[in-house]
Amino acid sequence: MPVDIHPTLNETPVHHLFNDSVSSALRISVIVPVRDETAHLEQTLDALRNQINANAGPISPDLYEVLLLANNCTDDSYELAKHYQTCYPDFPLHLAQIQLPAHQANIGTVRRLLMDEACRRLLSVGNENGIIASTDGDTTVDAQWLWHIMAEIDKGCDAVAGRIIAQPDSSPARLFHVRDVTYRQLITKVESLLDPHVHDPWPRHFQHFGASFAVTCRAYLQAGRLPEVPYLEDEALYKALLRIDAKIRKSPHVKVRTSARLQGRVAIGFSEQLRSWAKMHYDQQVQLAEPPGALLIRFSNRHRLRLLWQHRHATVSTDELAIIARELCISERWLQCHLTAYPYFGQLWEQVEVSMSHNDWLRAWPPIPITEAIQQLRDYFCSLTATTASPTGRVGTVRSVG
Repeated sequence: MPVDIHPTLNETPVHHLFNDSVSSALRISVIVPVRDETAHLEQTLDALRNQINANAGPISPDLYEVLLLANNCTDDSYELAKHYQTCYPDFPLHLAQIQLPAHQANIGTVRRLLMDEACRRLLSVGNENGIIASTDGDTTVDAQWLWHIMAEIDKGCDAVAGRIIAQPDSSPARLFHVRDVTYRQLITKVESLLDPHVHDPWPRHFQHFGASFAVTCRAYLQAGRLPEVPYLEDEALYKALLRIDAKIRKSPHVKVRTSARLQGRVAIGFSEQLRSWAKMHYDQQVQLAEPPGALLIRFSNRHRLRLLWQHRHATVSTDELAIIARELCISERWLQCHLTAYPYFGQLWEQVEVSMSHNDWLRAWPPIPITEAIQQLRDYFCSLTATTASPTGRVGTVRSVG
């Protein structure tokens, strides 16, 4: 029978979902939200069970666990997982099943429940730097997924976002998806040049989604836990981590493969995006994107503003602030007032982007066809000189693009 805990979003459940004992050596707790995933779940569990280290040896089951929560299922997902657990008793798989009321039966609630449980279990053995790793029931993680996550955390990162590769299909959305990935990956390379981060060097990718996202307990709690939203909860957590200047690594070594189904389990997410692209295909609509020139100005000025913010309690060049404000189409006076208002740069930059959206930025940089944007980015890299590639390069050197 399902356990109907009916938690409110503002309260902790009166009992824990997973009451099994916790390994004293536990380092990483993997969460898997599941709703009607009989078609994919066995592959998901096989991949998690067969994790290996850098030497291709098995990762000790004492170091990790898998928390699977079947929620509001109408198929045999829970029974399949239960049978799997019986077949592989040495695999640290822990199961729970719930039936949430309609207003809470969403991925935001379920992933928050799971991440909170994973955090609680890691803290119960005194591991504040323990890792909460999220994936999905239709996703197959790479054989060294856990190993590479732990390696990035060992380097001092607070969170690790993995590369999510959609299974190839013949959907009319496929071309739109490939263009989107190409555009975003080119943007990421530009960003790594103009606003580099020591903890997230090139090569890196652009994704930060629930199918492959890991965060330490310490950073998770500092960010306020998973925000209480019904969907796009992974995006909300990512933004919460940015607000506290968390060190987020988008590692190309951390990889998963996920289904490219058009009928998803959530109202808004990857499946909905695929459906939107399919409709655009049939309606012969042009796929649009932000112009590269706008992105280059945004990244270079973010880097310059970050340097000023780091010295905000000293004398700050008003001339430099004026240039940044003008380039970003925001008020110079507003920027001066807000420069010292936040303890984290991420909080300041979030407000800068809000101000940009309310002012002349969108009028100055209307979207263009994504194919044009991709070509402009490729042209930019072809013509890139050492001066342009420098993260301190002036905006004027990149304005010719876009």
